[in-house]
Amino acid sequence: MRIEQLEYLAALTQHGSLRRASDSLHLSQPALSEALGKLERELGVTLLDRRRSGARISRQGQDLLPYMTEVLDAVDRLRQAAGDQTLVSRNLRVGTVNAANSSLLVPAVQDFRRSHPGTGVEVLSTQQSEIFLGLAEGSLDLGLVNVLPGDDVPPHLASRELVHGHPVGAQAHDHPLAAREAVTVEELRDEPFILMRAGYLMHRFTHRLFDGRTPSTSFSTDGAEMGKLMVAEGLGVTVLPDYSVDGDPLCTAGLVTHRRIAGNDTPVRLLMVTRDLPVVPPTLRALQTSLLAKARDYRPGTASSTSAG
Repeated sequence: MRIEQLEYLAALTQHGSLRRASDSLHLSQPALSEALGKLERELGVTLLDRRRSGARISRQGQDLLPYMTEVLDAVDRLRQAAGDQTLVSRNLRVGTVNAANSSLLVPAVQDFRRSHPGTGVEVLSTQQSEIFLGLAEGSLDLGLVNVLPGDDVPPHLASRELVHGHPVGAQAHDHPLAAREAVTVEELRDEPFILMRAGYLMHRFTHRLFDGRTPSTSFSTDGAEMGKLMVAEGLGVTVLPDYSVDGDPLCTAGLVTHRRIAGNDTPVRLLMVTRDLPVVPPTLRALQTSLLAKARDYRPGTASSTSAG
C-alpha cells in the first residue's frame, strides 16, 4: 500500500468522479483506475462503485475513508514536522444552506485557519438534500442545515445543534415595516416578496406561514445571501431565520434590518451535521470545535440592535 493510493481515493471522494479526480491529480484516468484497483485487491474490499455513468466511492470505501483520512493527516503532520514548508493539506469541504455565515461560519473558519494554516476550507452553498447526499458519499466533511420541529436527520449522519432562533421578516432599513417592533403576516403578504427557491427550508416555512396564499408579487432566489442582497436593493421583503441576518455585513452597514413576526413563535435550529464516524480526523474535529465555540458566543438580536432606526 502506498500513500499515493490513499490520496487518490480521497481525491475521487472529493471530486465525485474519476475524470475530475484525475484532472485534479494531473494523472490519466486509466492510471488512476489501475492504482485504485491495486488498492482494492490489497485490502480485499470493493472501494469503487463502477457504473456506466462513472465510478464513485462504494459503501465499503465510505466506511474505510475516515481511517484513510487519519493516516493522510498523520503523514501531513510528519512532513510538516520534517520541515516541508510547501506542504498544503487537503481541503475540508463544508456544505451550507447559507445560514449564520457571518455570525458563525466565517469567524469559525478564521479561527481554524489561524490554528491550521496548512489546511484549506472550501465552502459550498447548496440545498439541504445535497448536503445530506454529499456527507453520505464523503464528498463533504461537514454540513450546516436549518431544521423545523419534526424534521429528521438521516440515521447515518450525526448532528449537533449550534444555535436556535425564529424566522423573522427582513426588510431594507428605510422600509416602512422597519419602523415597527413586529410585522404581521398580512403586512408581509402585501409587500413584494422574495421567496427562497423550493428545496430550502424557508421556502417550506413561508408557504406554511402564508397558509398557501403567497404574495401576488414575488421574486424567487437561490438561498439567503442573494435574498438579503435583493432586500438591500429595495426589491421586496423576505423571511429568514434571525441568526441568518444577525451580524450580516448588510445589517451592520445599516442596509437591512429584521423584525419579529407577530403571533408566530415557530422555532428553527441550525445543525452541524457530519457522517457518524468511528474516527474523526483531527482537522475536522478542530473545525467542529471552532464552530461550537462561536455558537456559544452567539447572542441573538445583534443585527436589529445595530441597524434599527
